[in-house]
Amino acid sequence: MIFVEIAEFAGALPRIGGLAGLDLGTKTIGVAVSDGLRQVASPLSVIRRRKFTLDAEDLLKIIENRGLVGLILGLPRNMDGSEGPRAQSTRAFARNLSRLTDLPIGFWDERLSTVAAERALLEADTSRRRRAEVIDQVAAGYILQGALDRLRYLG
Repeated sequence: MIFVEIAEFAGALPRIGGLAGLDLGTKTIGVAVSDGLRQVASPLSVIRRRKFTLDAEDLLKIIENRGLVGLILGLPRNMDGSEGPRAQSTRAFARNLSRLTDLPIGFWDERLSTVAAERALLEADTSRRRRAEVIDQVAAGYILQGALDRLRYLG
């Protein structure tokens, strides 16, 4: 089930259980997960995009193996708040994924998440090559942490 508002998403979640956060790119999907109490988001991995069915299969394996109870997708809005082609693509991904799982799916405004992730990696003196390898999962962590903080406030 897809929820537009984070408060509605919160209402569909069980009291405990981890969430996955996704940073959908054209070539990769950054994946982050939270602990069961939904306090901390941790970057987990990057899925190399091939085609939707294979990407979804990889993602659903992660969800099943970790016993996750919901998904947050980063919604790439334009700086003025409008939605462009990337946001439409993210919404289409959510619709297709909702046909394969009953887990609640929510969106989180991801504006500047990649910028924040890049800055954090630079501050940690991460090499350019390593940054390229992990930037998407770190961005997914920022997306998920933002949603977790909001969910805690709603709770």
